[in-house]
Amino acid sequence: MDPNSFATKGNLIRAKNSLALAKQGYELMDKKRNILIRELMDLIDKAESIQNQIMVTYSVAYRSLQRANIELGIKNVEMYADAVPVDDNIRMKARSIMGVEIPHTDYEAGQMALTYSLYGSSESLDRARGAFVKVKELSVKLAAIENSAYRLATNVKKTQKRANALKNITIPKYEEMVSTISNALEEKEREEFSRLKVIKKQMIEKREVK
Repeated sequence: MDPNSFATKGNLIRAKNSLALAKQGYELMDKKRNILIRELMDLIDKAESIQNQIMVTYSVAYRSLQRANIELGIKNVEMYADAVPVDDNIRMKARSIMGVEIPHTDYEAGQMALTYSLYGSSESLDRARGAFVKVKELSVKLAAIENSAYRLATNVKKTQKRANALKNITIPKYEEMVSTISNALEEKEREEFSRLKVIKKQMIEKREVK
């Protein structure tokens, strides 16, 4: 048997304190869950918007690329593409939302220098280049948002699980313990009161006999 469930005033105080702490913990978990869900919904909306932009931009990019292949020849376009330098300007940072670390990209593509001369190129190649640069920027943003959404969703599940454990297990346990100890102490007080009445009555009877 758990010694903390014995009917003593000390155990009653401890049980009430534990109950208050469990209720406070549940309120914090519930608040955290709601905040994380709002952030998650916001990220989902942003991801959908960026995905739509990527689809539109890809469409423009491939149409322009197809036209450039026709105007300049596939070999020439491939040569121009091979001259594009590797972009390593992406920097990852992190920010915290209710204790959840989510990634944040620090990336500014800026104005990428031309890797081919204007002579011998075409307007369609310029459009394709600009569209693919925009797709890269959007893809970086989307990757960070999707990663953040995944982390938030994972923590929403964990927070929900902890909140449910507090609500359905811990809080009822301490409520029952407080009720049981309180009833036992009240019963002891009634028994003590009855015992004192009997003793008092016996003392009065003894005085009357004398």
